[in-house]
Amino acid sequence: MTRGSRRARGGTVRIAEHGGSCRKGLRKPKSLGSTTQTERGVLFMGRKVFLLVGFILVASLSAHAQDTVELFGGYSYLRVDNSPSANFNGWEFGGQYKFADWLGGVADFGGQYGSPEGVSTSVHTYLFGPQISWPARVSPFAHLLIGAAHVSGSGFSDTSFSTALGAGIDARLVPGIYWRVIQADYLATRFFSNTQNNARISTGIVFRF
Repeated sequence: MTRGSRRARGGTVRIAEHGGSCRKGLRKPKSLGSTTQTERGVLFMGRKVFLLVGFILVASLSAHAQDTVELFGGYSYLRVDNSPSANFNGWEFGGQYKFADWLGGVADFGGQYGSPEGVSTSVHTYLFGPQISWPARVSPFAHLLIGAAHVSGSGFSDTSFSTALGAGIDARLVPGIYWRVIQADYLATRFFSNTQNNARISTGIVFRF
C-alpha cells in the first residue's frame, strides 16, 4: 500500500507535472499575442519608412524639376552687314528647356529696328537649336541656332535662312533670377541672295523655373 500509495502519489505527482506542463503550454497563445503586437509594430514602422522614402523621392523629383525651364527677355543690338553697315536696336526674347543640367533646347526670337540711309527698316529672327551651359552661380553658355530671318522696309521685304553661333554669361542675382551679362552672336542672313555677316549683342533678365 505504501508502495502503491507512493506510486499513486508518484503518479499524482507525475500527473501534476504533466498538467503543469500542459498549463505551461497554454501560455503559447499569449506569446503568439505578443508576436502579433511585434508584427504590428514592424508593419507600422514599415509604413512610416515607406512614407518617409516616398516623401524624399517626391522632394528630390521636385528639386530635379526646378531650373528646367528658362525664359529670357532683354535689349538687343544688331550690327547689320550692309553697304553701308547700319546699327539696329531692339529686343530679344527666348525660352529654353533643359534636358540635362548642361544641355537644353532653345527657341530664340528677336526684333531690331533702324533707319539706314533714312529708310525705316526692321529685321526679325526666328531661331532654334541646342545650347550647352555650365551650371553655376556664374554660368557661361554657348549655342548654335538655325531658322529664318525677315527684313522689311519701305517698299521691300525678304525672308532668308539664318544661323546664329554665339555664347554668353548669366550671373545669378537671387534664386531663380539671373542677369544675362552679355550674349554675343555671329548672325548670318541671306537677304536678296546676298550673305550678310551680322553681329548681335544682347543683355537682359533670365527667369528659371
